[in-house]
Amino acid sequence: MYKRVMAAGEIEDELERLHGAGFAWALACCGRNREDALDVLQTSYLKVLDGRAKFGGHSTFKSFLFGVIRRTASEQRRRNAVRNLFIGKWASHQETVLPAGSPEERLTLLAALAELPRRQREVLDLVFYMGLSVDEAAQTLGISAGSARVHYDRGKKRLSRLLGVPEGS
Repeated sequence: MYKRVMAAGEIEDELERLHGAGFAWALACCGRNREDALDVLQTSYLKVLDGRAKFGGHSTFKSFLFGVIRRTASEQRRRNAVRNLFIGKWASHQETVLPAGSPEERLTLLAALAELPRRQREVLDLVFYMGLSVDEAAQTLGISAGSARVHYDRGKKRLSRLLGVPEGS
């Protein structure tokens, strides 16, 4: 139904036309953080303009753009989480971001998480560290809710085994 490819000038016009809606969506994807939303929107525009994100005409341009913004916000959240973890800015959020315990226990948990398959780790990160529901994690990752639930369950079980937690605890 859509299958219309756009020329570069048309893409720029559409980006300009959709700027307000795109910024509002970026705000929603960034937890209403204006600075993060501006960064996400700029990065999304760059992806579209330099061809890293290509509009294939399979949907409306607005749907395409909102998907690029959502994925870019998700990438930024993951990057920020890792960066904050390694530079110690999680201190003020430790009770919600990292479980209680000694630094050694936290390092053990992080090492065990690194052993999980990528998709299981992503779902667990989004649910436990970012506070999303499994369904929200599925939307963020662009996978079905059922697939996210499977990754979530398998990831929790494997993590428990890696940490030596007795089954049923």
